[in-house]
Amino acid sequence: MHPYQHHPRAAGVGRPVPSGRGLGRRAPGRLRRLRRRLIAHPHGHRDRNVDALGLAQPHDGAHAHPVTTTTLSLYFLRGDELGVAQRRVPQTTMPATAALRALLKGPSAAERAAELSSAIPAGTKLRSLALSQGIATVNLSQAPGPSSSGGTIGMPGTAELVYTLTRFSTISGVRIEVDGRPWLAADDSSPSRITYRRADFRSLEPAIFVETPGVGAALGSPFSLSGTASVFEGSFTARLLDSAGHSIVRTQVQASAGAPGRGRFRTTISFSTTAQSGTLIVYSQSMEDGSRQNEVRIPVGFSSD
Repeated sequence: MHPYQHHPRAAGVGRPVPSGRGLGRRAPGRLRRLRRRLIAHPHGHRDRNVDALGLAQPHDGAHAHPVTTTTLSLYFLRGDELGVAQRRVPQTTMPATAALRALLKGPSAAERAAELSSAIPAGTKLRSLALSQGIATVNLSQAPGPSSSGGTIGMPGTAELVYTLTRFSTISGVRIEVDGRPWLAADDSSPSRITYRRADFRSLEPAIFVETPGVGAALGSPFSLSGTASVFEGSFTARLLDSAGHSIVRTQVQASAGAPGRGRFRTTISFSTTAQSGTLIVYSQSMEDGSRQNEVRIPVGFSSD
């Protein structure tokens, strides 16, 4: 596994089960089974809301929301690179399925205004979603894009699917079927069951890849800023602006490795504002003239929860 392949994960599918409290002497066997299925949060915290398949319920990394909603992280494209949208939807016990269906519908008007797009053909439907030993099998009504002789770099629609699903804590790889048959992917001459992983699409990650928060996130103070970066000495700037363009907070972020490598970053940012919306901007600076490079703008809302 690549050293930075671990990343913030989100949610799963299935029916909620209790966290194990109160089972005690009444059901010791059930408690042991539940403990085996509980999944540790990637950053050392244990999520109490775990479904029947052992997939952690959504956690947006930005601000705690009422349990009546589920937060989905959808991976679209921003230009030729990946970008993330964050949506709050009515609570569901099948968030992975909900995320895929939302992804296949494409970006919302607000997400398109934030320069997000999708390479997945319009009208693509989800036939089924199955999970076995960490591998999700996605059955679609049509291919997520053309097969590419140029390898996975020519398969951005597939990358959208893979990143959206591998945001879930028990999914490490994705297989794709079209109407129940294995999809003939790039350079394939036989219907082999290729398993795609994030490592296959690193070339589509931007220099500063913010995975939390995504476009449309509702930020409370403090919020978590996390993702990966490949910039000089691993250092870049994050600024939060209100809707009038006034600066709310500015901070320097340090990734675990600098370019040409890619390091992980995660930091907590506190702020105070009366505005209802704003923009999170991340960028690195040129060592030659100090100009901004690798800038990404993420429209967000502000929560008073």
